[in-house]
Amino acid sequence: MGVSFIDLPNSDLIVDELYLAGGSGNLSDEVLSKLMYVENSGGFRARGNKKNFDLKYVVLFTTGEDIDWIDEIDIENGKFTYFGDNKKPGRELHDHRNKKMGNIILRECFNRLHSGDRSEIPPFFIFSKETGRNVRFRGLAIPGYEGMTANEDLVAIWSIKEGGRFQNYKSIFTILDVSSISREWIKDLLNDNGLMSKHAPKVWKDWKIHGIYKPLKAIKSTVYRRKQEQIPISKNDLEIIETIYYYFKTGQAFEPCAGQIAQLMDSNIINYDVTRATRDGGRDIVGKYRIGLESSSILVDFALEAKRYALGSGVGVKETSRLISRLRHRQFGILVTTSYVDEYTYKEIVEDQHPIVIISAIEIVSILKRSGYRSKETVLKWLQANFNR
Repeated sequence: MGVSFIDLPNSDLIVDELYLAGGSGNLSDEVLSKLMYVENSGGFRARGNKKNFDLKYVVLFTTGEDIDWIDEIDIENGKFTYFGDNKKPGRELHDHRNKKMGNIILRECFNRLHSGDRSEIPPFFIFSKETGRNVRFRGLAIPGYEGMTANEDLVAIWSIKEGGRFQNYKSIFTILDVSSISREWIKDLLNDNGLMSKHAPKVWKDWKIHGIYKPLKAIKSTVYRRKQEQIPISKNDLEIIETIYYYFKTGQAFEPCAGQIAQLMDSNIINYDVTRATRDGGRDIVGKYRIGLESSSILVDFALEAKRYALGSGVGVKETSRLISRLRHRQFGILVTTSYVDEYTYKEIVEDQHPIVIISAIEIVSILKRSGYRSKETVLKWLQANFNR
């Protein structure tokens, strides 16, 4: 369903609601310019005077299509990771030639955040691209996240493209615990009456006045995933997983790579050792997982099993049973596969509450992308630098 194109100018914003584009087949069908009164293109769409930093609000639009800069919405914790707009070499981090001035807006907002001056920080409205020109509202956001320092929530990172080096921002936002935004508040924001408006969300006002963060957290349902939910869809992502599969000649050769993928996923995996299959009966890797701070922590043992399977071949009960049977009390397991876990096996793991983390093909791709390996070329270089075939 979703909100029709004709109703956009008068519609409220509902978290995860779909807002539908027009049917003309051209840019006039664009949604956000009608829904939020902003520009009709770009990731950063600020309403107000950008040069004087007199902003009513900012719309952040993420497409998920830029393989070099993958924004991420953590719906379980209400955290949004968004990359700036300096995405090509030849320009400085805050270059004014970037007409959207996205990185300048980020710098000013986070500077004010950490100086304690939240009064001039505008609200951020997060939208994601859906099919065609349709968009989905993902929530009302504010810069920063509870517990993160000034050295963590806005970071300038180096990248290389076309042989040139350049910097861009990685920013962290909190998606607030607000289920809907009234059209009246948007109008009040445009009239510089956002904070005093009776329509302003309470949790946003609590942050503006007192600095209190209340993220929109969602408890994930205990469900098993089907094959199509574990395998990448896009051409780029399929090429990444196939590069890994064909790089290694055997499943045994893939084991050290699986261990490093798990460590890239979670830095609290402090060490792991590849064991001999003839001695451990099928346990490929054993390691230690740290819980707590370095000065006061405990180490939990885990076992990891790696399965280098083609995308058309699923991991079944036989493979997972070996791992499950060898887990001792207070241990957990990790299964890493270049394919998927079949439906019956996945369902059994979930329903029997076995302490096993499943890293299927789609997670492998996501983990590598987060770590900077976003194409088959960069993944191949990583493989060649770290692993024998």
